[in-house]
Amino acid sequence: MGDLVKEAEINKIVKDILADFEGGKNIDEIKIFNNPDRLEVRQLVDNMFRIIFPGYFRDKTYKIYNPHYSFGVNIEDAFYHLNKQVKLALDFSKENADMTEEEKTEESYRICTSFFSKVPKIREYIETDLIATLDGDPAAGCFEEIILAYPGLIAITVYRIAHELYLEKVPILPRLMTEYAHSQTGIDIHPGATIDKYFFIDHGTGIVIGETSIIGKDVKIYQGVTIGALSTRGGQKLSGKKRHPTICDHVTIYAGASILGGDTVIGENTVIGGNTFITKSIAPNTRVSMKNIEMEYRTAGNKIKTEEVPQGDEWYYII
Repeated sequence: MGDLVKEAEINKIVKDILADFEGGKNIDEIKIFNNPDRLEVRQLVDNMFRIIFPGYFRDKTYKIYNPHYSFGVNIEDAFYHLNKQVKLALDFSKENADMTEEEKTEESYRICTSFFSKVPKIREYIETDLIATLDGDPAAGCFEEIILAYPGLIAITVYRIAHELYLEKVPILPRLMTEYAHSQTGIDIHPGATIDKYFFIDHGTGIVIGETSIIGKDVKIYQGVTIGALSTRGGQKLSGKKRHPTICDHVTIYAGASILGGDTVIGENTVIGGNTFITKSIAPNTRVSMKNIEMEYRTAGNKIKTEEVPQGDEWYYII
């Protein structure tokens, strides 16, 4: 095949694909500079970590001897980029459809000033999460180890940042933030969830916490836990409705448990055992565990042996 023929074929391929871009599909968005930027949002989250945990996460691009001046630069930089991304995100809300450019500029600035005024509150909550993690995990050596290495605290921190923007009704950005944390930690916390102080996630991989979940103080959750909806078959008709459980204060949920449904309430001081499946409310001060799980063993000679595994108070599959 000659070079001219190849060039003609490639030109046709390019022309056909470009024509398809004009087909009116939902995945088409030609105005590439009018969308929130995923990379910039991730960089913004990283910058917020330098503000939430001053001194723990360095930006080596700043060569400044006075640390307070450096922190000030970080805060102003984060404000600038958040303001820019919020203004872009406002285009994706039906409530803001009739806003002028000037009104969007004013609204994005208002949202950013409101958000940054809540940073001390965010830090207050994260301080309690840090304390809960050290108190709850005998493998944790020190606060520094938790801040620098624990995926649970990373996911909780990003959630607490995103949640404040969610409360301000900022479209898209809160979810971009929590999905960034999800990709890094394997922990999926919707920014709409309501989570009180002293929240502890151990290990964390595979945890899912849905949008309308309500979680009280001093709650511990282990890997593989789902706090989810009982059914999503209603699709968008269910939007805005309470679909996820309420977890009251001082509850522990062990690995692999699934708690589902908007009417499900787990009473305070309750312990939910590993691999349980709960769709009804549980009274306070209750211990829930699987009973008589059967184990099966096959030998080389195809003999089968079964035995029941006892499920007492300590059988909660802690790792």
